[in-house]
Amino acid sequence: MDGGPVVRRTRPPGSSRRRRSRCFRDAPGGVRVSNEPEAAGKRQAPVDVDTLPGGLAAALEAILMVADRPVSEFDLSKVLAVPVAEVRAALDSLRAEYDGLSADTTSVADPAISEDGAGQVSSGVVPRGFELRTVGGGWRFYSRAEFAPVVQAFVLEGQTSRLSRAAMETLAVVAYRQPVSRARVSAIRGVNVDGVMRTLVARGLLAEVDRDPISGALLYATTPYFLEKLGLDSLEELPQISPHLPGVDELEEFRG
Repeated sequence: MDGGPVVRRTRPPGSSRRRRSRCFRDAPGGVRVSNEPEAAGKRQAPVDVDTLPGGLAAALEAILMVADRPVSEFDLSKVLAVPVAEVRAALDSLRAEYDGLSADTTSVADPAISEDGAGQVSSGVVPRGFELRTVGGGWRFYSRAEFAPVVQAFVLEGQTSRLSRAAMETLAVVAYRQPVSRARVSAIRGVNVDGVMRTLVARGLLAEVDRDPISGALLYATTPYFLEKLGLDSLEELPQISPHLPGVDELEEFRG
């Protein structure tokens, strides 16, 4: 209490107390501040990409090679300490190179294989088996669609868990009507979708985003992971469903 005697606790003779690994000093306001430098968790100083073999382009390749999801230009800029504009330009250049849209001249040390006598051999860049794409607001490597047969031959049968037809139909309804409640999806499909919706949420394709202001029901929408799996950058890239809807004549046949 204020103004009362100060009582100090004493330890029994022979007892010892382990010293703290960190030392503190009193600061104004009763805050205790460490006198020691920050531990191993201190943020690492950014690496100068110009000192790395291949520079910025190679650094971007190294990061995207290990990324398990699309990486945004902002995150790449932050990690590499390079302006976003430079990161974007380097990514566009890499994409053009992988697509075979850029050509390069390779220096040749042996004059015997020189084509023009100047130690240069012109060589057009052919498309790679992979491509760099913008998906879900970020960049990521993907194998090209043309090589799907060889990729499928490599992947063991049953290694990839596929969605059931019911799950695909439910996912399509949510994708085009989001945000939407489970009751609304059930009404559209004509069946109960509770179990299917739980599966899609568990697999990260759908998420609870809001509540209906009138009924209080949970509303669901697709996730960035959904866009990544479909290879889309935004929901605006979803294919139009109007060409697949029945025409007026067909509706009259159904009524008859």
